[in-house]
Amino acid sequence: MSRLSGSYDLGRFTGTCAASGERLEPGSPCVTALCEASDAESANAGTPFGLFLRRFDYSLEGWKGIAGTPRAPAGLLYFWRTTVPTGEGRRSILIDDEVLLEIFHRLEVDTRPQRVAFRFVLGLYLIRRKLLRVVGQRREGEGAAERELWLVLVRGTDSSSPPIEMVNPRLRDEDISEIAGQLNEVMQGNVA
Repeated sequence: MSRLSGSYDLGRFTGTCAASGERLEPGSPCVTALCEASDAESANAGTPFGLFLRRFDYSLEGWKGIAGTPRAPAGLLYFWRTTVPTGEGRRSILIDDEVLLEIFHRLEVDTRPQRVAFRFVLGLYLIRRKLLRVVGQRREGEGAAERELWLVLVRGTDSSSPPIEMVNPRLRDEDISEIAGQLNEVMQGNVA
């Protein structure tokens, strides 16, 4: 799957319920789930760091039938409730601030390079949306083991609170721009 080789791709709206196979009607509520896929052949999304993703869309009834059961999608990373795009007018953000922050916090303990890179770009997006604010930077280690940490606080947090560390994976500017653009596109619900 060549489209996974150089950019993040979080998948596009499928238009079909993954549980029932039925068409998802414009304007109806639905659930979108992103899962880790085992390889490029089973993925419909992914990252340049080898994290292959699979996007699934569900009707609310379809999701209720599988969520929390052994039939839930394998490798589930996160999910959010949204509305099927109608194709009319400007689309609004489909993922609310709390969900974005929850995803950011959940990825904090994951040290796999692809997850660190995804969390960093998500953190940049949250900074741009003023949900996080940068309060400092520091370096740890020496030589090849050296890493740069950005220190951030959640909006409204007391400045005396301990900061959250965000590892800078040293992505190229164009990679960050492309990843952020694709993340924004998914959150806007754009379909193609």
